[in-house]
Amino acid sequence: MAMTSDVHVRDLRYFVTVAEELHFTHAAARLYVSQPALSKQVRALERQLGVELLDRGPRGVTLTEAGAALLPHARRVLAAWAEGAAALDAVRAAARGTLVVGMSTSPGRGGLLPAIRSRFTAAHPEVTVRLRQVSWEDPTAGLADGEADVAFVWLPLPDAGRYGWTVVAEEPRLVALPETHPLADRPDVDFADLADEPFLALPQSAGPLRDHWLALDERGGRPPRIGAEIASTEETYEALVAGLGVCLLASGNAPLITLGGVVTRPVRGLSPTRYALAWRRTDADRPWVRAYARACGEVRGQG
Repeated sequence: MAMTSDVHVRDLRYFVTVAEELHFTHAAARLYVSQPALSKQVRALERQLGVELLDRGPRGVTLTEAGAALLPHARRVLAAWAEGAAALDAVRAAARGTLVVGMSTSPGRGGLLPAIRSRFTAAHPEVTVRLRQVSWEDPTAGLADGEADVAFVWLPLPDAGRYGWTVVAEEPRLVALPETHPLADRPDVDFADLADEPFLALPQSAGPLRDHWLALDERGGRPPRIGAEIASTEETYEALVAGLGVCLLASGNAPLITLGGVVTRPVRGLSPTRYALAWRRTDADRPWVRAYARACGEVRGQG
């Protein structure tokens, strides 16, 4: 058994080809090797196995009993190896051919995603674009843990030095309130009037993004009151309707929240928020990452 353990797939392929052709010169031509090299390799295989596989008689080549016994098994090994190689190729092609786009809230924004996708796909029809919804607990929308290749995110990002981005939209921050709230009657709200309200907050893991949606920079060092934590659009809506707090949101996301019982109002005294397509800096030169970012820039330029 020990002698047969290190047989090369190549040697089996040589043997099978000679067995099928029963002619060394024809087999060598099929394998794109020289006839002497093929003869030498088959001899080495026979020595390794300790049996003659081929009878090289004056009237040509025939299979010995050992050769005939080995042939079906050698064919099965080659077929299995071909399947293995094909499976590897498929994995490599999939890795090459899929771009995963992370997001926590659907970008909406005037058909931004379909417009980017159609531009990108026109330039790279060989690439599949997969969208991946990521919870609000991950403000990088899958970039930090490698789940996404590019992602639509709100700035600021935690650990911002790791990422590059292109801003897709700059939008005012609105406040969402239950329609029964005393401030809901006003056409717009001054942020100073919201400072003491309980706020809905993103999970702690959102880091600087949680601070951004609590408007920490505009509070002059006074800590916010947290009414509840939210990790999805549905949770936000439910918490607003239940009167657990108010929350800030980008104007482009207002339609996701104003479903009955909730109103949004412009807020004076707040900087706008920025929505961006981001990527890991280490991936900045990957052709498809660059191509998707370029398509995103072109679509934004049209807007």
